[in-house]
Amino acid sequence: MTQHAHTGSAVFAEQARALQTQADRLSDDFNHAVELIHATQGKLIVCGMGKSGIIGRKIAATFASTGTSSFFVHPGEAFHGDLGMISPQDSVLLLSNSGETEEVLRLLPYLKHIGAPVLAITGGSDSTLAREADCALLVPIEREACPHNLAPTTSTTLTLVMGDALAVALMELRQFQPTDFARFHPGGSLGRKLLTRVRDVMTPTVPSNHPGDDFKQVVNHMTKGCLGLTVVLDDDGSLLGIITDGDLRRGMERSDAPGTLSARQLMTPTPLTIPCDAMFADAEELMLKRKITSLIAVDPQNRPAGIVKYFDL
Repeated sequence: MTQHAHTGSAVFAEQARALQTQADRLSDDFNHAVELIHATQGKLIVCGMGKSGIIGRKIAATFASTGTSSFFVHPGEAFHGDLGMISPQDSVLLLSNSGETEEVLRLLPYLKHIGAPVLAITGGSDSTLAREADCALLVPIEREACPHNLAPTTSTTLTLVMGDALAVALMELRQFQPTDFARFHPGGSLGRKLLTRVRDVMTPTVPSNHPGDDFKQVVNHMTKGCLGLTVVLDDDGSLLGIITDGDLRRGMERSDAPGTLSARQLMTPTPLTIPCDAMFADAEELMLKRKITSLIAVDPQNRPAGIVKYFDL
């Protein structure tokens, strides 16, 4: 192991030890914090300065995306108008490793005046913040991972994980489900899978042929459709089969006169279909399971309404 890798490994080990120690010392104060946030009628406001502020923004974002309405307020900006963002119905989570950060402590008189519950995550067990908060979650450390014991490293890690622990506990308490998560992440892959329906991604124009169409007509319809397939329909529009590029090749291989083959002879009967209202995730699972790249979307009358290609997924 190189010198740099050894240093990096030592940082991981130091912070892992601190995290395990913190996990072992969680107490009823943690339960109190979860219940206090859960009972909040308004929002959870997170405040912190410097590196604690950066961690605070992430904590607020995690809460907001997991069912606990939350946002970050900068303590310095709070005294220039942003105090108006905090109402008596809100709870406020203050972050300060020392528990003596001036900009954070200056918020306390106003918060007590409006009656907003105050929670704290701090490493200073005897600090002003720990004493004044309605609920203090202590994250003391032996030392920072910084070789000079100066740069916030282990302390910010513990604060971050404490925020994650609160968010996850609240998720369980609220019975927050993957579909709930997806609603807050509609642009992500999970959101698309859990919220998008087949009709949202299918190509609505479906190339089609009649059973008696000849080889040339089938090729023409497939070429115009640009989907590498055509469906075969009877006179009332009911689905009889599908013809793909692979079906054409197989037809040409098994016949000495492929040009004489009809659509009925070329098609694969009773093809796989999926309802238009089915979920995106169901279409993906079916295509992966059956190792196919195209799927026919059908309407409630079981008539072709669109084509789902794997690259759409």
